[in-house]
Amino acid sequence: MNRTLEHILPRVQKPARYTGGEYNAVVKDLDKVDTRVALCFPDTYEIGMSNLGIRILYGVMNEMDGVWCERVFAPWGDMEDEMRREGLSLYGLESGDPIADFDIIGFSLGYEMAYTNVLNMLDLAGLPLRSADRDEFAPLIIAGGTCAFNSEPLAPFIDIFSLGEGEDVTVELIQLYRKAREECWTKEELLRAAAKIPGLYVPSLYDVSYKEDGTIAAIEPAEGVPPVVTKRIVQDLNKSYFPVKTIVPSTEIVHDRVMLEVFRGCIRGCRFCQAGYAYRPVRPKDPELLIRQGIESCKASGYQEMTLSSLSTSDYRRLLELCDGLQEWCDPHGVNISLPSLRADNFSWALMERLQHGRRSGLTFAPEAGTQRLRDVINKNVTEEDILNFCRTAFAGGWSTVKLYFMLGLPTETDEDVLGIADLAEKVYQTWREVTPNRSRGVKITVSTAFFVPKPHTAFQWEPQISREEYERRVKLLREHMKGRSISYHWHDPETSVLEAVLARGDRRLADLLETVWRKGAKFDTWDEYFDYDRWMEAFADCGIDPAFYANRTRDKDEILPWTPTSVGVSTKFLWREREQAYKGVITPDCRKQCTGCGADKLYCGECDAEC
Repeated sequence: MNRTLEHILPRVQKPARYTGGEYNAVVKDLDKVDTRVALCFPDTYEIGMSNLGIRILYGVMNEMDGVWCERVFAPWGDMEDEMRREGLSLYGLESGDPIADFDIIGFSLGYEMAYTNVLNMLDLAGLPLRSADRDEFAPLIIAGGTCAFNSEPLAPFIDIFSLGEGEDVTVELIQLYRKAREECWTKEELLRAAAKIPGLYVPSLYDVSYKEDGTIAAIEPAEGVPPVVTKRIVQDLNKSYFPVKTIVPSTEIVHDRVMLEVFRGCIRGCRFCQAGYAYRPVRPKDPELLIRQGIESCKASGYQEMTLSSLSTSDYRRLLELCDGLQEWCDPHGVNISLPSLRADNFSWALMERLQHGRRSGLTFAPEAGTQRLRDVINKNVTEEDILNFCRTAFAGGWSTVKLYFMLGLPTETDEDVLGIADLAEKVYQTWREVTPNRSRGVKITVSTAFFVPKPHTAFQWEPQISREEYERRVKLLREHMKGRSISYHWHDPETSVLEAVLARGDRRLADLLETVWRKGAKFDTWDEYFDYDRWMEAFADCGIDPAFYANRTRDKDEILPWTPTSVGVSTKFLWREREQAYKGVITPDCRKQCTGCGADKLYCGECDAEC
């Protein structure tokens, strides 16, 4: 640790965020390293270290001979102030070296409201924000994650976007970088070669023009550059890297446990869910492998809790077998197993018995909508009977805490749908009264609503977001009808959701907005301590940008969308058909019952949903 850092740390909150040196962290001999990579997460250490994707990519790159990948997280405001005061550049946790001296800097983009932190981290590293102003070969600035599927608001700042799962394509990009450096290529030559690797999108090689009404007129790729870049996927999860020997944080993080990835993808077809489309097709892991990885991870870390992770864990066909195999080792060793992402239509008594082996926490389920009509519109594929049976099973088994998640502002939503949320919560309460073995314990039913944000590459990508005022009216309506002391209601602040909608569906003209609002002081916009809505509104005015153009406008079927050059493997034709089915209230069956021809199966060499 250098003396400047030693001088700073006693003056900041949670200095363990910035010291590195954790158990299982990778430190390499620089004499044997030819390529250095900074893996950046644009949020705090506690959030970034809870991200399984970061841990996987960290391990993948550090298994490469001659490559050293280090972690970098956004410093909290007190640490940033000290760094700027002392002239300390953003550095890698493992070495303490400035990341501006590294070969590649990569950002993980999981949430649009973290974009200002990307700019702030580039500035803290002492690098020009815009790709066009970084003429030197290194460092190469790349980014990946779910938000990369609409890269455009960040396009002028990032050299290369990696679409989809990064285990394989990251290795290919590093190998290309090494070849380019060895042969003394220019940055332009490197970018053009990168654009030929499947899954890599180089925004500077696409020219975007606009019509007088502000919509996109054309997106023209440079000669030899593909018009559409399709995401990459891992073909066989059983053979893919998993961080068994994972880093053990030296301070508490959000998800301080073993995260065991059961499968990728989702068989469901919820029409609002970007992750459900973006991570298709479904690819499971064998339970025998999962049991071995789970046990080895606990032994290597000392963790006493394990989460079975996926978009919908209870859809894993061999879940009971997996739980039994894990519990055979976990129970005598005091390790608790938790299962998030449960579905109401397949939560069984047998599964509940497995959950009772460990520490009993509350159960969480997301009906998303309060009426069956609206659940059919969004293709949730669960009925009120499913939901109440889920609760009946849980309450009869002794659970007394249930969280229910919904969205307000979904397409076609009416006041009747809004009030249906309160009605459903009351029915859940009455179900508890009917079946609980112990009324004296009471029950806690928490209802939470989020503000619907239409996302790219979903069936609702053409839909408008309702206005902030209308959202607040619906919150007030629901709040006034939420009865009972056992039922509590929480709603999401609308301001960040409005901005999320703008950035999620924005084009590269929003780069000026991002730079403007950052220069006004925006950072950590996911945190109440820093978020300032008025600052964003001032930046919109300064840039002459109307947020309603991006957030509250319905797109035409033939409109060229900003994310047209990127593909999740699901065809636009299929998504439009799903939108039409939504307005008819027609359900599309899940992938296990019938292939609906979305197109994602073409990405996969195996049989879609063969074992999951």
